[in-house]
Amino acid sequence: MMREEPLVSICCITYNHEPYIREAIEGFLIQETDFPLEILIHDDASTDKTAEIIKEYEQKHPDIIRPIYQTENQYSKSVKPNPAYNFPRARGKYIALCEGDDYWTDPKKLQKQMDTMESNPECTMSAHAVKIKYEGRNISDGLLRPKCKNSVFTTDEIILGGGGYLATNSLVFKKNIIKNLPRFYLEAPVGDTPLILLCAAEGSVYYIDECMSVYRTNVPGSWSERVLKDRDKSKEHLIKMFQMYEQFDVYTKQKYSPSIRRQVSKRTKDYLRCYSDYHGFSKTQLNNMLDKLTIKDSIIYSWHRMVLDTTKVVIKRITR
Repeated sequence: MMREEPLVSICCITYNHEPYIREAIEGFLIQETDFPLEILIHDDASTDKTAEIIKEYEQKHPDIIRPIYQTENQYSKSVKPNPAYNFPRARGKYIALCEGDDYWTDPKKLQKQMDTMESNPECTMSAHAVKIKYEGRNISDGLLRPKCKNSVFTTDEIILGGGGYLATNSLVFKKNIIKNLPRFYLEAPVGDTPLILLCAAEGSVYYIDECMSVYRTNVPGSWSERVLKDRDKSKEHLIKMFQMYEQFDVYTKQKYSPSIRRQVSKRTKDYLRCYSDYHGFSKTQLNNMLDKLTIKDSIIYSWHRMVLDTTKVVIKRITR
């Protein structure tokens, strides 16, 4: 029998997270709230023991843990598990995100975010500071802390911050925001960046300056490992992100065009710097050329689809 309607639906997507999924689920279960919640887990046909661990927790907490166990991997079919499987079945007024290789550390995390959002009706999303843990590397933990005090982000700040500005496992947002998802969200290569943009455009994004979760990076088999460390896949990702920003510009009726142009310019420069060796330039040569690259250059290339071969076009322009 289902409990009373939850205020928050925790949406977790996981794939081959055997070493991490327990910590993620425990982070959900330690939450101390004065409202009911549910835990929606989507296992994307893991080939390790991830599903077994989830089933163990499901048997212990059948009233709040509601898993989906895929027999075929959906991500490989270009299906986004959260909007396809978790969001439609979420019963809460709000949705909280955390992937299976991350975890929450503060038992009051959801309560603090709900207190903020329920008392500010215009707030469509809340986020907080996050500890960054570098898996398999001898590097001290970092901290993703975009501001040094509780704040309300402007839409321009969200655009300029880019995808790494707010950690996914810190996000809680109003479910009604995703009732009719726009094109720029549906066609984007990722889910978190367009979601944050959508919430910023439709309301206010509140930031709580407290570290309440851990984001793991460099996890074997993760999206960042598979995409961002492959220059061809990284270039394809860049193209799709440019198209997403173009569609967002249309969606917001060019209200934030200057900030969008600056973000596109930054992404172009970052890509060129990262893969300078791929184009036969040393880092010094490339940095000297990039000093000549203007915001107008980048926006022209992306908006007119010349971004389909961004590097060649930009290099030709700035070296002539």
